[in-house]
Amino acid sequence: MPDSRNQLQDIARQLRVDSVRAAAAAGSGHPTSSMSAADLMAVLVGRHLHYDFDRPDHPGNDRFILSKGHASPLLYAAYKAAGAVTDEELLTFREQGSRLQGHPTPRALPWVEVATGSLGQGLPVGVGMALSGKRLDRIPFRVWVLCGDSELAEGSVWEAAEHAGYEHLDNLTAIVDVNRLGQRGPTRHEWQLSAYADRFRAFGWHVVEVDGHDVDAVDRACHEAASTVGQPTVILARTVKGRGVASVENREGLHGKPLPDADAAVEELGGVHDVRVEMRRPAAARALHAVRSGHLEL
Repeated sequence: MPDSRNQLQDIARQLRVDSVRAAAAAGSGHPTSSMSAADLMAVLVGRHLHYDFDRPDHPGNDRFILSKGHASPLLYAAYKAAGAVTDEELLTFREQGSRLQGHPTPRALPWVEVATGSLGQGLPVGVGMALSGKRLDRIPFRVWVLCGDSELAEGSVWEAAEHAGYEHLDNLTAIVDVNRLGQRGPTRHEWQLSAYADRFRAFGWHVVEVDGHDVDAVDRACHEAASTVGQPTVILARTVKGRGVASVENREGLHGKPLPDADAAVEELGGVHDVRVEMRRPAAARALHAVRSGHLEL
């Protein structure tokens, strides 16, 4: 497990590089959306996510949902950092027959919890998983959902947020990548975190606002989320789309496109890395809880 700020930054740098490389190899994809969330992902996989990639069906595994599924290069780069996929496979992104599809799908990869091509679906599914873990399975896994700010325009997100607050799902953490830019341009609230914070608080959530590129602040926020009792937590992270490459940072018109000069971008980011993350394994979990419903008369 990374034990220093520099190590987390190295992981984030590698995630950005590999996101750029994967999209460049495919000639398509969403590298800038991946780059904005790289620090968030680095902290999550490096410090907080408990997951056994050799046993994706382990009942004690944390659940991670990339609700902004178009940022799949970031997810696959994290899989590479964890040793689940090779660099060679990473560069098959979006090829015919590749497991690394344009949007994550559980049919292709055993570590993907839910397909997230359509925005606004990740948090509702995450609420269901958290409710199951807390009330049905009674296993202390945590559910982490990484959302984009554009999808907060979807009503399904707020229906899920209301229900999570009502059910006091303190095993659920949503992380929102507030990078200000969507496919058509700036989002409605841009970097106005309070616009999102007020709504989540109204639904009973614990809210933490952070600089999404300060790995120490993100780490503290994740610890705070894990120690919060009786409320789900949302981490609102202000980020910059295309972070790390000056020519594309916070620039409109690059959503869903490979970088104009991927080689120069990789060089600016420090070159290709091969940092490995030793994932934290889940604690031993008993068999899923069974609830007796009593005698059934027909």
